[in-house]
Amino acid sequence: MYSPPLLRIALTPCLAAGLLIAAAGPAHAEASAPDDNNQRSDDIVVSAHALRELGLMAGTIEIEGDELLRASSPQIGDVLAKLPGVSATSFAPGVSRPVLRGLSGDRVLVLIDGIGSLDASSVSADHGVALDTLTVDHIDVLHGPALLAYGGQAIGGAVIVHDKRIPRGMPDGQFDVTALTSFDSVSDGKSAAGSTEFALGSKLVAHVDASWHDANDERVGGKLVSEPLKAELLDRAAAARAVGDGAAANALEQSAQDRNRIANSFAQGSTFGAGLAFIGDGGNVGISVQRVDSRYGIPGRPGSDEQGVSIDMGQTRFDFRGEIELTGFLDTIQLRGGYANYAHDELEEDGAIGTHFARKGFESRLELVQADNGGWRGRSGIQYSWGKLTLDGMEAILPDHTAERFGIFTLQSVKIGPIEVQAAGRLENVVIRAGSAGFDRDFSLAAGAGGFSWQISEPLKLGVSYAHGERAPSSEELLTNGAHIATQAFEIGNRTFARERSDSIEAYLEYRSARTTANLTIYRIDFRGFITPMATGGMNDGLPVFQYRQLPARFQGFEIQASHQIAQWNARIMTLDASADYTHASLKRGMGPVPRIPPLGIQGGLELTAPALTLRGEVEWNAAQRRVAAQEFPTRAFTVVNASVTWRALGEDGPLTLVLAAENIFDVVGRRAASFTRDFVPIAGRNVRLTARVSF
Repeated sequence: MYSPPLLRIALTPCLAAGLLIAAAGPAHAEASAPDDNNQRSDDIVVSAHALRELGLMAGTIEIEGDELLRASSPQIGDVLAKLPGVSATSFAPGVSRPVLRGLSGDRVLVLIDGIGSLDASSVSADHGVALDTLTVDHIDVLHGPALLAYGGQAIGGAVIVHDKRIPRGMPDGQFDVTALTSFDSVSDGKSAAGSTEFALGSKLVAHVDASWHDANDERVGGKLVSEPLKAELLDRAAAARAVGDGAAANALEQSAQDRNRIANSFAQGSTFGAGLAFIGDGGNVGISVQRVDSRYGIPGRPGSDEQGVSIDMGQTRFDFRGEIELTGFLDTIQLRGGYANYAHDELEEDGAIGTHFARKGFESRLELVQADNGGWRGRSGIQYSWGKLTLDGMEAILPDHTAERFGIFTLQSVKIGPIEVQAAGRLENVVIRAGSAGFDRDFSLAAGAGGFSWQISEPLKLGVSYAHGERAPSSEELLTNGAHIATQAFEIGNRTFARERSDSIEAYLEYRSARTTANLTIYRIDFRGFITPMATGGMNDGLPVFQYRQLPARFQGFEIQASHQIAQWNARIMTLDASADYTHASLKRGMGPVPRIPPLGIQGGLELTAPALTLRGEVEWNAAQRRVAAQEFPTRAFTVVNASVTWRALGEDGPLTLVLAAENIFDVVGRRAASFTRDFVPIAGRNVRLTARVSF
């Protein structure tokens, strides 16, 4: 039965607060004192660390510290793009979301400390995530049964960004300070960020952070347009000249030859955040607020009338986190919630507002974390979210609508000797309403997963898991109807879509010794009712028509990564690492490849680490992608060479870290197959970036 959103919004935190208050008494009296850092191994809400302890984390990747500093970029997709199994939408330098195992959009969750980004980034590839990675502490990329803690729709995986806005512990001294600044040559980009945490008493700690970035149009290593698009433009130019339209022919010919700079690819933004937390002997509670502002250009497709469009985006967000530590069957009770008011304007070349998007959203989750009981561990919880999206203007291709989700889940793990057995389940209800369009549907979803891991020997571990997932069609897939300038298509949804169901099998083999680590993951996902836009061959408003269809599909592939210390002398270590990933995705019934699937990618690196210095060189090879859908052009293979120096200038434990990185040293032109704009927005050209971080 449907309950009004305001009732559920009020009910969820009230129920959670009641449980927290009920638990606070025994927790305060019986819980043992926290460690010196006032942190617990699972104090990050549903963090990868805690889930990995449950044995539910197949193929999990974490990026933090100097590695995160070397990959520093305001866009989350660009930060993660080098990781195995990860690509990026790379729509423009100012907007790039992660693509996991060939899946993106609604099938890949981007979470901030376990809560959704509460923006409009999954609506369209040209919408950015309301997040500035310059203030991030670390990032986890998740696969496997543990995804059911977040939603059955996270079939591709989840990216969890952890910040420090709500402090989790007291500073080492009176205060902690971190500051970062960076300069790059490819866009004359400049960025700066800083954060501080300071004690207001023995148990009260405050946090303040701010960041800013500004980048001009991005430089590339050669011609902007791909060869197939160039041929198309020249054909159109010849046709225009044949009918006497010399001006149009000249413009098309010029577009076919443009090089060096991507026009209207600037990106600028700022964030400000503050948080306050009480860190007690039996738990903690905290709140935070942040403001994100961003403006970035959307490069126009050569030969189209849409040039000079930009997006002006802003979000104000409030977050809450509470945790009570217990003794007995439960280890902790954790509550997490967030509310955001988001809006962006799509601006025409003259600055006029073409389309206005606004979204208000709320999400909360309550989790009961079990203590280890003879090898049996787990966590269970409830999750609720509600959002309202309104659109006004020329590109209002969706009616105003609300989307509401309510789910319950459990993750359980039992260890018996070298065998660990895992199980996870989730029940969820999704309601999508668009009153002005007479649309009202709800979807009841059930997802489950199970598997085991076997510690074959001290260094070798094998794991196998199966998961059944169910995803409600997104509002875009159901209700879209109109010309979408960002994707250069006239898109038509289907109100009658059924739920999308998937069955996946994943196996991994992990080896860990003193000098060598290696991990191989293979997977297969069979979809019943995979939803994707398909070209109809028709035209509307001068754009090709794409109709969303629901078809069987299969995704299968592998990810492999390995690292080996090939030499060690006088506290210096030389390490060789390599990784590779591949996804093969096809629509059944003879419908061909799934659109925008990344090709085979291979990366290798050599790293020398000394107490105060790290030298790294790496080569990234991307194969050609010739398995493309209708209306897509193939991409060529390309190889990128990078190098970096990380210097802890005041000693190994000193406060200052400097990173000098040279990216795409040979200035090659490459195109990411997962990008809508790959035929006229290639990867960045040669870039020299200097980054400095101070922490004390």
